[in-house]
Amino acid sequence: MGRPEFEKQYVFRTRNLRRLRVPRHAQCCFLKDGGCSVHPAKPVQCSAFPHWPELMKSARAWRTAGKYCPGIGKGPLVNIEVATKTATAMRQAHPALYDPRS
Repeated sequence: MGRPEFEKQYVFRTRNLRRLRVPRHAQCCFLKDGGCSVHPAKPVQCSAFPHWPELMKSARAWRTAGKYCPGIGKGPLVNIEVATKTATAMRQAHPALYDPRS
């Protein structure tokens, strides 16, 4: 499948961003057998997940995400400084998403 066809079928676009279409509280269609089936071409939003700013802002947000993400709470622990650095990088890369003044 070419890029234009892929984007038409799988990518949500706004003026400020592009992201994979994933229904609310559903798993990504590329998650197969507990892993990413497009890992070599994984977009940034996936590489950074679950260390997104909106999920790291509170324990409640983290627990809510854990209800639909099979990886949260599994595997080796991630150092909080590493997770925070990932969230900060996302916030800086996409200020319009995270700063209402942008």
